[in-house]
Amino acid sequence: MPEFPLTILAGRDAIKRIERDGWSPELFTALVGASGGAKLLGLTHLDRFLFGDYLQQTSHRMDLYGSSIGSWRHAALASPEPLAAITGLQDRYLNQQWDENDRRKPHEVVDELCDWVLDSICSTENASHICNHPRFNTHIVTARGLGLNNAQRSLRLGLGMGLAAIRNTLGREQLAKSFQRVVFSTGPSWAFEFSDFSTRHVSLSPATLKQALLASGSIPFLMSGQQDIPAAPPGQYWDGGIIDYHFDFSNHSGNGLVLYPHFSERVAMGWFDKSLPWRANSADQLSRTIILAPSRSYLSRLPNGRIPDRRDFSRMSQQTRMICWKQAMDMSRELADAFDGVVRGSDPLSRVRPTG
Repeated sequence: MPEFPLTILAGRDAIKRIERDGWSPELFTALVGASGGAKLLGLTHLDRFLFGDYLQQTSHRMDLYGSSIGSWRHAALASPEPLAAITGLQDRYLNQQWDENDRRKPHEVVDELCDWVLDSICSTENASHICNHPRFNTHIVTARGLGLNNAQRSLRLGLGMGLAAIRNTLGREQLAKSFQRVVFSTGPSWAFEFSDFSTRHVSLSPATLKQALLASGSIPFLMSGQQDIPAAPPGQYWDGGIIDYHFDFSNHSGNGLVLYPHFSERVAMGWFDKSLPWRANSADQLSRTIILAPSRSYLSRLPNGRIPDRRDFSRMSQQTRMICWKQAMDMSRELADAFDGVVRGSDPLSRVRPTG
């Protein structure tokens, strides 16, 4: 029999709350979504269970903080029909196809595909609902390029990204010389107070929703990014994961718990921190956070031993990619069933491991 497919990591304070109150969704006042591109498909049925069932069991207010694909997922949650929206988003991401003889530049192809994917959740009706949702407060994190990074595609941008990587290695606070965090929000930010470096908050409107979502997922060189978003500081906007790849939880300030459906057990901070083992959130920083992630034994049973990855677009033929991704999506039912079993079980901590 396969081992339990879901890793559940809980901080010290979160364990106390779960032990006392069980898995009531009202415990969670914030939902965090990391950058990860195609990795969203690895959580397919877990997201469908959370968005269409678990988080619909209460009417309490929640703050949704997302960068890149995390913000796209959260836009689906704040849509009028969350289950249909997340299913449509996943299906479009899976079915991205292009003519292999297309003579356009790669970034033009990717820009068009991402625009098509987001069309599934950015209708006029959806955009209005997301920006005026009665309980889900949406926060879309982007990175505004400063200096050399205030360019689309050029030698300047290449030099700027290289300089940003060097600065970040010297100290995460140094990244503020290369990028500014700009958060597009539908309301005040209660659960996170971003104090690590310069942050601007901009009111999110139906007219700017799609542009903010595209900006949050715009990987430099792969996409064009977004420039001069209305009502926001002027400049070139890039993937929010550059600053908040998995998020820096030293900024968490809310009293409630954070629910974090994640792609891995490690919670790095920024994109440049992926290869820096010392640049990850500590157990103390994650004290009020619960992470749900595929277990290592579960990952070993997936095609290629991992969840879908953006690099699969270049590693595989379109047909092979779609077969592998669809299999990973189907298998993610195990993750949803596992969490459902924990929530309904008699011992709320039976499958919980402490962070750190």
